[in-house]
Amino acid sequence: MSFEEKLHGRCLYRCTDDSMAAAQMACLEKQYDYNLTRPSEGERRAALLREMFAEVGEDCYIEPPLHANWAGRHVHLGRNVYANFGLTLVDDTHIYIGDYTMIGPNVVLATAGHPVLPALREEICQYNMPIHIGRNCWLGAGVIVLPGVTIGDNTVIGAGSVVTRDIPANVVAVGNPCRVLREIGERDREYYFRDLKMPAYIL
Repeated sequence: MSFEEKLHGRCLYRCTDDSMAAAQMACLEKQYDYNLTRPSEGERRAALLREMFAEVGEDCYIEPPLHANWAGRHVHLGRNVYANFGLTLVDDTHIYIGDYTMIGPNVVLATAGHPVLPALREEICQYNMPIHIGRNCWLGAGVIVLPGVTIGDNTVIGAGSVVTRDIPANVVAVGNPCRVLREIGERDREYYFRDLKMPAYIL
């Protein structure tokens, strides 16, 4: 079994493959370059993202520093995806992020897990489960999304939440573990924050 089959096969495997380590190192070298770019080097950042990531749609932006196990090699971005600084991608298998999704600072998307059984952890065993984040979602600051989770379209995940299970579309969900607080509804058309009403026009 190739290391790619181990990474994406949802199986338990040992992280001791030399070819896997070499491939990962090559990815991390590009991530190092990305994190050293200057704020004025927007075109270089965009070019590096296209080299590093599996897919990058139009007008995507990730604020350095970016930390990813595979420098985004298994990450698929739709169009107009924005991530603030400190994004951590444990991208040992695929992460899918839909169009117009916004990610706050210091968010963690973790596809990898380790067995609860201590003897297996001593053997450096791991498994990976993909993450799917829908279109037009907003993940607040400090959100953690765990392996195998799917978040539906338009959903807002409140700051500091730990998402351990799937969250449906069109809801606000918060907490640890993250649970649905309410559906997105008519009040959200009238108020944009607490008791602040939507303006007649947006500046």
